[in-house]
Amino acid sequence: MPLLKLEDTYLHKGKRRALVTLLREKGIKSERVLQAINTLPRHYFFDSALISHAYEDKAFPIGEGQTISQPYTVAFQTELLELKEGDRVLEIGTGSGYQGSILHLLGAEVFTIEYQKKLFEGTKRFLTRLGIEMHLFYGDGTGGLPAYAPFDKIIVTAGAPVVPEALIQQLKIGGILVIPVGDKRKQAMLKITKKSNTKVDQEEYEGFAFVPLLGKDGWGK
Repeated sequence: MPLLKLEDTYLHKGKRRALVTLLREKGIKSERVLQAINTLPRHYFFDSALISHAYEDKAFPIGEGQTISQPYTVAFQTELLELKEGDRVLEIGTGSGYQGSILHLLGAEVFTIEYQKKLFEGTKRFLTRLGIEMHLFYGDGTGGLPAYAPFDKIIVTAGAPVVPEALIQQLKIGGILVIPVGDKRKQAMLKITKKSNTKVDQEEYEGFAFVPLLGKDGWGK
């Protein structure tokens, strides 16, 4: 994957290594996930005014009221997905494209939906420039992508008031859905494993804060 069209200096690489060390100290165990974060230049996804902050473990604005997630959150959600090479993954909330690019580096076939049209158009152009191939869609992600279902894994990158039923329906049996659910200020991260068409297992992790998920089964417009 040609990531060399933009400048990636020794300083940037050193900051990425330091970030990976921090994520490991904070409990991220998957070396595959850590390697993907070490490989992908996060500063490529930043506005030039904020580029010096790219390797801080914080979320930052990317326009249209959206953010690029905190690296720890990206790593945590990705680790919960238990990705395998070739998994078909549905991402709700393309945003800057950073999370989807991490999934791509891990060998997933990524289908991603963005609610904000201006952000969708800009990110689509940018990912083409980077040579990162995903299936990008503009629209309401809370309804999923029924025409492309079922999916091995589904990841939601905005805070939802409830788990959209459409996403459960579009998950393969044995598949995993990772979604933050709560109010508009804070959410719990849910890992939902679909055991059958009528049964799911759920794990819950507290202490997350995402921008609101917009759409019919989100927080509206």
